[in-house]
Amino acid sequence: MLALLEEHLRDMHATSPVESVHALDPDALGHPTITFWSARDDDGALLGVGAVKQHDAAMAEVKSMRTAAAARGRGVAGAVLAEIIAECRARGIRELNLETGTEPYFAPARALYAKNGFRSRGPFADYTDDPNSAYFTLIL
Repeated sequence: MLALLEEHLRDMHATSPVESVHALDPDALGHPTITFWSARDDDGALLGVGAVKQHDAAMAEVKSMRTAAAARGRGVAGAVLAEIIAECRARGIRELNLETGTEPYFAPARALYAKNGFRSRGPFADYTDDPNSAYFTLIL
């Protein structure tokens, strides 16, 4: 799992300016406000991961979504996102937000979020206007 998270961070730093990289490192994913999911196949191979940061009782943020290269195109990200949304609903969270990149590399992520009902919004929480960031929200 650590290798997938490190790959994710390397790709984020290779794709976006350092000030626009908001992916969490493995240590940050252990914070009490973070819930982490992993998806595995029947043999236990890691397919993907996702995380949520709960900001308060009503608002959470999708963090660190990543699908293993060998599992891309198999619906892993959609399945992880569905679990995240279901858990947020179960917790009574009313607003699920996220930040992702604006570069072409992030087009599949933006399409996934749009397909799942997320709509464009402005910066939230501690984020600021950034031409390298796209912000989305889903009202639950």
